[in-house]
Amino acid sequence: MSQVTNIFAPAATPAHAIFHLSLLVLGITSCIFLVVSGLLLYALIRFRNRASATSDPQEPAQIYGSNQIELSWTVIPVLIVVMLFLATARIIFSTENAPKPSDALDITVIGHQFWWEYRYPKLGVVTANELHIPTGDAAHPIPSYLTMSSADTDHSFWVPRLAGKMDLIPNKINTMWIDPLEPGLFLGQCGQYCGTQHAKMLIRVYADRPAQFAAWVAHQLQPAAQDPAAAEGQAVFLRNACISCHTVAGTTAAGRFGPDLTHVGGRDTIASGSVPNTAANLRAFVDNPAHFKPGALMPEMHLNAHDLDAVAAYLTTLK
Repeated sequence: MSQVTNIFAPAATPAHAIFHLSLLVLGITSCIFLVVSGLLLYALIRFRNRASATSDPQEPAQIYGSNQIELSWTVIPVLIVVMLFLATARIIFSTENAPKPSDALDITVIGHQFWWEYRYPKLGVVTANELHIPTGDAAHPIPSYLTMSSADTDHSFWVPRLAGKMDLIPNKINTMWIDPLEPGLFLGQCGQYCGTQHAKMLIRVYADRPAQFAAWVAHQLQPAAQDPAAAEGQAVFLRNACISCHTVAGTTAAGRFGPDLTHVGGRDTIASGSVPNTAANLRAFVDNPAHFKPGALMPEMHLNAHDLDAVAAYLTTLK
C-alpha cells in the first residue's frame, strides 16, 4: 500500500506527464544554476583581492555597449521561457483534452469545510473522505473522471502521485481524470487554504482491482447494518439533531450537510483522514469534534455518558 505524496513516484498517466515535465524543468534550471555559479566562482577567484593589487590599484577594463552580450542575456532567457511555456502548455492540453472513454467512471467530488463528499451518479453510491476507484493496466486503462465543485469556499484536490492540483470553486465546475495502474492507497491534501482546519482536510484514494472495486460498490449499495445490540444507539442517533446533517441509508436520517454515515464503521479514518477510525475516537469525536478539529462545523452534541456510549457503539456497527 502506497502512503507517500512524492511527485517523483507517479502512478497515473497525468502524474507521469507532470513528472516528465518536472524533470525537464529541473534539468534546465540546474544547468542555469551551474553556469551562473561557475561564473560567480570564477569571478571570485580570478578577481580576488591580492596583496600586489593594494599598492597599485587599477580599475579593470570596462565594456560598454556590447551588442553581443546584451543580445545573449536577453535572447537566451526568452528562448528558455518560451520553451518551458510550450512544454507546459502541451502537457496541460494533452491531459485536459484527452478523449473520455465510454467506460470511464464518473465521480462527483464536492469540497466542504473540512471534508470531502464523493458521489458515483451511475452507481448510486455516496460516501465521504475515502475515494475508491478501479485500476486498469497499460493496455486497458480505466480512467476515473472527477467532476468537482465546492459547497462553501475554495478548495483544491491534490493527490501528487495521481495528478496535478485542481481547484474546487463555488458555482463553478472543474474536471480532472486519474487512471492508476497499480492498486494501493494514495494520499493527498487540500491544496488551497480554506479555513482553520485546511491542514486536516486530507485525501485518501484507494485504487482497487476491478473485482475488489465491484465488491466495494455492491457493499456500499447495501443499507446500514441493523445490529440488535446497537438498537439503543440507533434510537439515540435518530431522536437527536444527528439526522439533520447526516444520512444513514435505511433509516429516517437523510441530512446532507455532513458526511454520509451509512458505512462509516467500515472506513479506516474519520475527520477527513486525520484520525484513525476506532471506537474510542468515534466516541470522542461525537462528544467534542473540536478536540480533533478545532473550528469544525459540527457542534458538540451534549449527550450524557450513557447515550454517548450507545451512539458510538451504533456507529461502529455501520460497516
